[in-house]
Order: sequence, then C-alpha cells, then structure tokens
Amino acid sequence: MATAGKEMASNPESGKSFARRDQLLKIEAQVHNWWEEKQVFRADSLEFPPKAGEKFFGNFPFPYMNGYLHLGHAFSLSKLEFAAAYHRLRGANVLLPFAFHCTGMPIKASADKLFREIEKFGNPPAFPTGEEEINSIPESPPDEANAGNQVAPDKFKGKKSKAAAKSGGDKYQWEIMKSYGLSDEEISKFKDPYFWLTYFPPLAVEDLKAFGLGCDWRRTFITTDINPFFDSFVRWQMRKLKQMGKIVKDLRYTIYSPLDGQPCADHDRASGEGVLPQEYTLIKIEVIPPLPPKLRALEGRKVYLAAATLRPETMYGQTNVWVLPEGKYGAFEINETDVFIVTERAALNLAYQNLSRVPEKPTCLLELTGYDLIGLPLRSPLAFNETIYSLPMLSILTNKGTGIVTSVPSDSPDDFMALFDLKSKPAFRAKFGIKDEWVLPFDVIPIINTPEFGDKSAEKVCIDMKIKSQNERQKLDEAKKIIYKGGFYEGTMLVGEYAGMRVQDAKNLIKNRLIELGEAVMYSEPEKKVISRSGDECVVALTDQWYITYGEPNWKAAAEECLAGMNLFCDETRHGFEHTLSWLNKWACSRNFGLGTRIPWDEQFLVESLSDSTIYMAYYTVCHLLQKGDMYGSEISSVKSEQLTDEVWDFLFCGGPSPKSTEIPLSLLNKMKQEFEYWYPFDLRVSGKDLIQNHLTFCIYNHTAILPKHHWPRGFRCNGHIMLNSEKMSKSTGNFRTLRQAIEEFSADATRFSLADAGDGMDDANFVFETANAAILRLTKEIAWMEEILKAESTLRSGPLTTFADRVFANEINIAVKMTEKNYSDYMFREALKTGFYDLQAARDEYRFSCGSGGMNRDLLWQFMDVQTRLITPICPHYAEYVWKELLKKDGFVIKAGWPEADLPDLTLQKANKYLQDTIVSMRKLLQKQVSGSKKAKVNVSSQQNKPTVGLMFVNEEYDGWKRECLTILKSMFDSATRSFPHDQEIVEVLQKSAIGQESNFRQIQKLCMPFLRFKKDEVNAVGVQALDLRLPFGEMEVLEENSELVKRQLGLERLEILSVTDPVAVRRAGRHASLLDQNPPSPGNPTAVFLSE
Repeated sequence: MATAGKEMASNPESGKSFARRDQLLKIEAQVHNWWEEKQVFRADSLEFPPKAGEKFFGNFPFPYMNGYLHLGHAFSLSKLEFAAAYHRLRGANVLLPFAFHCTGMPIKASADKLFREIEKFGNPPAFPTGEEEINSIPESPPDEANAGNQVAPDKFKGKKSKAAAKSGGDKYQWEIMKSYGLSDEEISKFKDPYFWLTYFPPLAVEDLKAFGLGCDWRRTFITTDINPFFDSFVRWQMRKLKQMGKIVKDLRYTIYSPLDGQPCADHDRASGEGVLPQEYTLIKIEVIPPLPPKLRALEGRKVYLAAATLRPETMYGQTNVWVLPEGKYGAFEINETDVFIVTERAALNLAYQNLSRVPEKPTCLLELTGYDLIGLPLRSPLAFNETIYSLPMLSILTNKGTGIVTSVPSDSPDDFMALFDLKSKPAFRAKFGIKDEWVLPFDVIPIINTPEFGDKSAEKVCIDMKIKSQNERQKLDEAKKIIYKGGFYEGTMLVGEYAGMRVQDAKNLIKNRLIELGEAVMYSEPEKKVISRSGDECVVALTDQWYITYGEPNWKAAAEECLAGMNLFCDETRHGFEHTLSWLNKWACSRNFGLGTRIPWDEQFLVESLSDSTIYMAYYTVCHLLQKGDMYGSEISSVKSEQLTDEVWDFLFCGGPSPKSTEIPLSLLNKMKQEFEYWYPFDLRVSGKDLIQNHLTFCIYNHTAILPKHHWPRGFRCNGHIMLNSEKMSKSTGNFRTLRQAIEEFSADATRFSLADAGDGMDDANFVFETANAAILRLTKEIAWMEEILKAESTLRSGPLTTFADRVFANEINIAVKMTEKNYSDYMFREALKTGFYDLQAARDEYRFSCGSGGMNRDLLWQFMDVQTRLITPICPHYAEYVWKELLKKDGFVIKAGWPEADLPDLTLQKANKYLQDTIVSMRKLLQKQVSGSKKAKVNVSSQQNKPTVGLMFVNEEYDGWKRECLTILKSMFDSATRSFPHDQEIVEVLQKSAIGQESNFRQIQKLCMPFLRFKKDEVNAVGVQALDLRLPFGEMEVLEENSELVKRQLGLERLEILSVTDPVAVRRAGRHASLLDQNPPSPGNPTAVFLSE
C-alpha cells in the first residue's frame, strides 16, 4: 500500500537518517516471529475458577470495517493493550480478543454509491470537473434530496459534514477509495458490499499484529450473516430479549433517513450523533375567510398557519403571530380539507408523521413568502383575542420549527420586545405596510404568575435587564432562560380551566385538550441537523418498528445497580453514564437497509448495528471452539451453526440445563461452558467517551437482562479523542495517520511510546510526532548503551553496594518498581512511562556520573537493565523482548517474566540524595556568580585564572533561635485531624507570649518570623507535618562528607571542607568572608558555601 507515511519515511531530500527507525522495525519483525512460533498470546481457560487477580479479560469495541485502522483506533486500543500486557507480565492469565464490525449501512451505502458512479461515469469513471456537475449525482428525487434547504443555504456553505471531512473532501466514493492507495481494478470490486468484508478485516489483522497487539487471534470474527455462528448468537440474543418483553413493536418518533428509507441511528450518521427527536405541539391557527387574493387558490379549504411551540399552556396570551418577511413558505396539503402554511423543511417532517395527503411526500399547493402572510386575520385556539394578525419578526430561524411563531408577550421576552418595537416605531410599521389596528390595540395579557416576576414576567425582566430592542440577542436569550425556568417550575396558571394549577402540572393537560379538540397536533423534528452516511438530511418519522425498551423502570434499576458496582476510573465517566441512564428510552433496533443479522421473527428487518454489539464479549469465550480460528465462520468446524439452538446458548451463557436433543458432543459443550465461566465477567472494556451515550450503556442493559448478576461487567475505561501535534486529526487537512502509516514512519514501539505519552484522562489527548521520533532515539541509544556495558563487564566494580551512589541508585530502582506498579494498576500509562522509564533513566544517568573513578557496580547495573526492561514491556514489548533475549540472554519471554521484586523504598535516602543534588546545583550557581562578578558579561581570562579552588561548606543541622521557636509553636498548633493551622493572628499572639516575644528587638524579629511561618505552613501542605521538624531525617554533614569527591568534581574544586556553623573554630576558617555567614546563615537543608583561592 502506498502511504504518506512510507513516502515520508524514505524521503532522501529530508536529510534525515532512518537507520534507527529501521533498526526498531527489524527488531519488531524478529520478535513477531518468536511470538508467533510459541503462540505466546494464546489464552485458554483452566479447569478451576480463577481467584482474584489470576485472570484478566479485557476487550475493545470492534472497529467498523469500511477502511483502514487509524491512530484514533490505536489510541483507545492502546489503553487496553497496555493494561492487558501489564497483567500478563505480572503473571495473570490474560485474554485479549479482537473482532470486526460490519453490521449496518455505511458499507452498503458506500458500495451502492460506487455502483452508481460506475454506472454513470464508467469503469474507471471519467468524472466531470465542474462543481455544479459534481453535485448533480442523483441519489434521490430532487424534491427529497433538497428538502430542508429552504432558508439561508449560504449558512452551511463551505462546512463539511463528518463524512466529507473523513473523505478528505472527496465528492466521489471512487476518489475516497483512491485515497486508500487502491488501484482502479481493485476499486471496482468494492461495489459488492461483501467484498469489503473480505478486504479490510485481514489487513486490520496484519496491522494489529505489526502493532504488537497481544491478541488471541483464534477468537477473531466478523459480524453479519456472512458468519453463521455469530449470526446464530445474535438471533438467540434478540429472541431472548423478546421473550422477556424487552423488544416490542411500537409507533414512535425516530430520526429517519428519507434516502435510505429507514431510521438513522447514531452509527448511521455522518453528523448529528446523539441528536434526538424534539417534540412540539403544533398549534392550528386558522386564517379567517375570506382569503386574500394571494391565497385565493386555497378557497374551499381550511387554511392554518401551523406554529410549533414547546409551551402550549401560554396560548391564552397570544397577541399576534410572527412570520419571517424574507422566509420561504408553502401551503401544504395535510388531508382533503386542511392546509398548513409552513416551511418546506417542516412539511417534509410532517409528511413522515402521517400529516400529508400523500405519505412521505409533501404536496405544496402554493409557494409563498413571509411578505404574503403579513396582515392575515387569524383565529387561534385558547387566545383571549378573538382575532389576531400575522406580523413580521426578523429573528425567526426557519431551520427550527415551522417558521410560524406564536406571540405571547406576557411570558416571552422576544415577543414583548418585538411587539414593543412595532408599537413604538411608526416607520417600522410603515416599512412592512402594517396597519395600526393590527398592532396598537393589543396589550400584554397576564396568564401566569411567578413569585419572582409577577404576572408580566417578560416585561419585568426586560426592564430589569435594560433591554431596549428586539436586536439585543444575547440579553434576550438570557432573559428567556430565566423566565422559562421560573415559569415552568414555580409558575401558577391565572386563566383557563386550569387556573390555580402549577404550570408544570397544567402543561400536558392543556396540550392533550388541544389535541382532543383538533386544535393542535403533535409534531417532531431533529433537535439539530442530522446527515446520514448516505448524505441526506434526516427528518423525524413516525415509524412502526421494533424497539428495545431501554428506560423501563425495573430494567433501568438493574442497569443502575450494575453501574454502581463497576470500576469507571473517573467521576466524569460515571456522571456520563448516570446522565445517559436518566434520558435513554426505547431504541429502534430494526433496519431494512444494510448488512447484518435478520430479526428472527420478522426477517424483512435487520438487527441495527448498535443492537448486535452489546453482549458479544461473551461470544469471544467460545468463538475459537466454534470457528476454529476462521474469522468468517467457514465450513471447517465440526459444529454446524444450525445446531446452535437457543437451548445450547442458554446452557453456555445463562446457566440453563444441559441440552437434551443436540448433536454437539457433550464434552465440547462442557469445554465451551468452562471457557465462559472461567473468563466471565470481563474485567475491562476500553472505549472512547463518545460511546457512553449508546453502545456502552446498551452493554450494561443487555448484560443485566440476559446474564446472571455474577457475570455483569466489572469495568469500563473511557478516554477522549486523539489529536495529532495539538491539532484535530483530519484527512481533509492531511493531519491524519493510519495505524499502518504510523508504524512505517515511527516503528510500532515508538508509536506505542507516543500513544502512552499522549494522555490518560477524558480530555482529548495529543499524539506528538516529536515524541515518537525521540522514542526512536531513546530506545536505540539504550540498546547501544547496554551493548557497551555488557562488553565492558570486566571493568565494572563487583561486590556489595558500598557507596552512597550505589544505595541511592538501588533505592531509585525500588521506587520505580513500586510507583510504576501503582500507575499500571490504575491504568495511568503516561505516569507509568514517566516512573518506569524517564525517571529510571534519569536515575541511571545520575548514578553513572556520581560514581566517578570508583566505577559502577556490576550487579546493580544488571538489576537496572532487568528492571527497566520489564517495566517498559507493556508499552514497548518488541524492544523489551529483544533486550531480554539477545542482550540479557534470559530464558522465556519478557512479556511473561513476572513483575520485578523490590525492597520497600527508603524515603529518607531519597530525601538525602535530593538534598545532595540540590546543594550541588545551588553551590554551582553561587560559584559561577562569584567567578563572573555581578555582571555576567565580564567573564574574562583573569577571572577564570583566579577561580576559587577551595570550598568551605557551612552546615547548621538544627534550627535554633527564633526559627526554633516558630517551629515549636506551629507544631503545637497544627490540627492533625483537619491538617490545618489556626489563623495567623492566633499564631502571632502565641509568638508574642513566647521567649522570643519578650525580647527587646521583637519587632525586627517578627518581620522575619512571618514569611518563615507562611513558608513552613505551605511546606506542611506540600510534604506533611515533618516539615516542622527541627532537623532533617538524615545527617547533612554525613551526606556531604561521604560525597565530597562528587561535589569537588561537580564544582571543579581541589579541596572541600564540610564545617559546622555552630563550631567557632570552623567559622574562623572563613576569615574575611565570615560576614557571608551572617548575611546568609545556614539552616537545615540550606548550607552556606564560602569559596577561596589558595
């Protein structure tokens, strides 16, 4: 495959050498052979149930097979891969299976599109070049394809849909396939949707093997009825749900694709994922005869302006109806007698809701503009004004609702200000030819009372917010939120038959009454624009189809119980699930277009793509015994798919009785049951956070319905999306990499390294190319260093750990083992990379420098190489395996070598080393300042010649004087329960009463005390109460004396003396520089240095 990554990796003009990257690729190929030969990732159940921690079963939402795997897939998958590799390393029996999703409409839609292009433009096609011609491909009749584009077509101009963005802006499916590096001869084969299923899944397996995925590939499969075994599993699942009453047939509002002729679920959408139907009450506002000349063609019909409202309870207060003067409207035939005047977009939605004389095809009797509607006399349901008029409003959005808006100025700030403008501006009225009697007689009618705003809430809020005009959009939106919330939850009806009732109780009663009287109908449309993967704008249709009854109270309670017992790793994830459970309702589970499994009892329908992927994790446990490693379930198994009856599936997964009439050997049935009982429940499912609102929540629901409680899921880990180099990954901008491209460009381990470094939380992560390139350098340099060390073994120091540097380095190894174990077990892989690689490398480099002429300890270096190799194994397994076998000459495989043993970290020793390193840094800065003088520019030869060669380091190992008193007071006043101190004033009062407070110069001392007290309080918050100790937990002089050779070497000194500032004889050694000890007196943790020339 020709890829951008390959071109980049072999570009001779870039001036880069790729030898190091190629070295890693060579190592990876070698390691793959080792793994393949020994089948290291094969996972089998054991006879006895596993104890806690003995097994790990993790899985990943199977990717959709309409293209190559990319870094977005790899990022989420890496979280599972790293977790599984960690558990495998520590000795657990690990199952990581992987399958491929082909259910649904995207593949079929793309294949059909390709077929149409070949049919129209030839094979290979000769496409037209003009933009107009490109957009002329007929995918549906023009009146359907263009529905919804009535107003402001320029509003969406230049914005790509998700589908267009994914295709890199290509208009034709052929060009999209061309961008994959396919030949013309290959592309033509993709007009058969089933060819996609044979082409992309095997390539995905190749890429995942190259990535180093620790997968048991015997258990892989694809979905749809091409795989008879999985097809049987899904049919059983659907029958099971139906028998339990959890699948019903119902007439419901559903997001629907007119082009595809079926509901459009989240995975069927190019844009608008998560968008639901928004339900309105459509008020039938009658045009009072006689009709004006413009509407004369409608004589004999009942003509209504149909206004969509979310607040039918406010209809009592109507003063007029709003229309958009420039808006395009139509008079659409609803039935033999009624005509609705609405936008064409609204009419299309109505036509799919049984509100059109011709089903699913709106019939426009007359095209109109908003100007044609201004001044119509109207009769509206519930309105106290017997006649109202249609008036202009310039802010109406015709991509929402019907383009007709009721006006209730008592409770709508927009209506109040628009009516106010018309009343107060004669010139505005004249511009639109508005007669005074259409406006001036109409006043605000109180209909709802709220405690905060009274009975004219819109007027009061507009006055309070000083809104002067209908054009103050931001203020009006804020006012609307305030009023609607207060009116609904706290408002009381003042008028009508429900006067005195709370608004939230009256609303549905009034709505139902209007519908019963034929004065309103229900109307629904998408909350936001939804584009199907076939490219058409979706509507809301009232469809009679099969639904899964998510949200049913008892089932919802079980799902909430399951969720409460799961490990979700962060609160944000849990809140996402809780929110989804709060709104999720019946879900359309049937489709009549695409690929998949047929609904067993109604085979005209297919199982929808999010409904066949909810408990397939259970199928992984037996897949290898049924399909014998063939992902398509071809006829190589001793079991026939028709033998997999409901009785068999119930026995395997639901604790059902042993099947009485089956040709499947009992030994095989028992083996399959053992596999399921051993591996289930799964321990972890990793996914992008976007699947919380559907797939992952469906997974919880279906497990609670079908499987016993002890087999409910244990954990979900959700992550954000991946950016590349801090920008959104996008084909259209070229900021995109397939998994194959990334491996070719960086190697698998450097790609994995950068994925681990990208981030771990729910926020979007960042894959940085420089990090991947740096990983190539780090890993190859580390191999070279180890090779050098192994060659130089005879020159290394042997024997026990005798030096401070030895002890520190051994301690850092122990710390790395413990911290990295915690980070891996918490699935914080960026932190694991830091503690298990970056920090450990820094410790090794420090050790190498600290040892000096004495040399490094051989056994310690061997321990370091062993430990570092194991700790990096989950992230860079190829590198680690190569080092383990080829360099360290270890037996077996590092991926199963066991977690390294370690002693408990010595935190005091760690602090002592930090003290040493910090002291060297501060002393170096002081020496450089003394050598260069006050002005950095004046570093010359003479100053270098006069560079000090003797260092006197004065130490004070215990606080004394006023500092001692401050620390004693702070310690006595610290509340260990709340980990806090009293207010500064209380501390000062105690200080004043102390021995220090009685001294004559206390005012001067107090100025020094306060900053010190604040510093120490902050230090307690950072490191704990030990910050108040009078001494450090180690001997400062002992540490400095033991490491004096290191300090001399680092500072370039010939002689170094470690002296106590409490020793008068030692202080006299400073001579004329003794004043420095008064200006900067040493204290615990902060020695003072004096530098002299001999």
